[in-house]
Amino acid sequence: MTVTSTAYAEGGTIPRRFTCDGADVSPPLAVTGVPARTASLALLLQDLDAPHGAFTHWLAWNIGRGTARLAAGERPPGATEGRNGFGRTGYGGPCPPRGDRPHRYVLTVYATDRRPALSPDATPADLRKALTGHTLAEGTLTGRYGR
Repeated sequence: MTVTSTAYAEGGTIPRRFTCDGADVSPPLAVTGVPARTASLALLLQDLDAPHGAFTHWLAWNIGRGTARLAAGERPPGATEGRNGFGRTGYGGPCPPRGDRPHRYVLTVYATDRRPALSPDATPADLRKALTGHTLAEGTLTGRYGR
């Protein structure tokens, strides 16, 4: 699967609009190459360079299998969104400590052969466990942001 955004290229700088310094809305996304047997999609956005280990910015599952695009700020259709590292449900944009080198933000989209039964307070580890043996394909998009 391929995950792209019209807002930034793979490895590119995430525009301010999609961060805590801007409107803090999710970037537009497109997903191609979703396998035919897909029952649902899931996504996970994490800052891999956070000071205390991977920090979750967005966690969602049971996204409609036919979802090929999300507009900026759009909630994934049919999805359950989990709690991010800020303690809020839904998207929370990049917000690295001031003065740090730009952090890497990895958005992974998973195609699954079932709809995971998770509670809204599920963690990234819970999602990964639920997807074990049920992931048909995955794709990533990495962006960078520094303050």
